[in-house]
Amino acid sequence: MKVVGRQLIEDFCKGHPDASGRMNAWVLEAERSEWRTPNDIKGRYASASFLADNRVVFNIGGNRFRVLTKVNYQLQIVLIERVGTHDEYDSWNL
Repeated sequence: MKVVGRQLIEDFCKGHPDASGRMNAWVLEAERSEWRTPNDIKGRYASASFLADNRVVFNIGGNRFRVLTKVNYQLQIVLIERVGTHDEYDSWNL
């Protein structure tokens, strides 16, 4: 997968250095993956939430952090839309 929007994760990690290792591991794993369907994601990330329009919320770091993405399975692109803490996620309008 091609991960687009990595700057959002980098900016988030500047304010949350404890998230860096896990966020970077997620990016690396996403880049090495070939997700063809939501089931491919669910097989690896059982706690991922699937929303309308191919949007997926990943729980990172034992559910401490969230990454909202939009996945284009055909083009093999993961667009990072938003990154936040669990508490911040509760206030997002999805």
